[in-house]
Amino acid sequence: MRSLIGSHDICLVTLDTLRYDVAAELAATGRTPALTRLLPAGRWERRHSPASFTYAAHHAFFAGFLPTPTTPGRHVRLYAAAFPGSETAGDDTWVFDAPDLPTALAGQGYHTLCLGGVGFFNQRSPLGAVLPGLFTEAHWEPAFGVTAPDCLDAQLDRLAQVLPTVAPTRPLFTFLNVAALHQPNRHYRPGAERDDLTSHAAALEYVDGRIDRLVALLTSRGRPVFTIVCADHGTAYGEDGHTGHRIGHDVVWSVPYAHFTLPPGAP
Repeated sequence: MRSLIGSHDICLVTLDTLRYDVAAELAATGRTPALTRLLPAGRWERRHSPASFTYAAHHAFFAGFLPTPTTPGRHVRLYAAAFPGSETAGDDTWVFDAPDLPTALAGQGYHTLCLGGVGFFNQRSPLGAVLPGLFTEAHWEPAFGVTAPDCLDAQLDRLAQVLPTVAPTRPLFTFLNVAALHQPNRHYRPGAERDDLTSHAAALEYVDGRIDRLVALLTSRGRPVFTIVCADHGTAYGEDGHTGHRIGHDVVWSVPYAHFTLPPGAP
């Protein structure tokens, strides 16, 4: 990643609460064609999240601790905040002397943009302002949140408004937290009375239907876009009696992950 800083736009998309098993099944059965086209070899990589809920996971992500490969070994990180004793920064790791990724990229001339989704990005309380406060520009409104069935459409509408205001000569870091997968998601299955794995899957199909527009917006600036897409954690729908997340269960720790570069003007 170190060689990309300055020449590439960067995008981090977190599909909040997306379970690995659901994402992998939908990719394998052709139900998420837009996402699958972007994935290396057409498959999600199974990784372990550094945390079991949104706030903690994103602090880790911004410090350089993205979801970890599940295979044993020393896994070199893409980027890392410098600290004594770090053992997972390699020759290609972008190591920065800043507390977090948005601050570090701003120091390299990037405009940093946050499009929040779940409540930890709503800027309605001191807690909800912590993560958005890392960015030069941050946006949130109820239409982006967990109760809005068209939340990603609203976020992309805002992205389309913001992009022309960023000088084309200036690199851009876009962070997008997608709330659709988070409970409640039963509104993606008409008539459903509760959230379950089928409504979780339907929410991912909704997101997939907007991916082509996201790609078109990100690549419209004429720069290649280094893109990371992952979940921050999964969630339980009754497994071993559990519902929700912030618990130590495999369906919470196991998340889908991918990174790739989008060429300028990608269709």
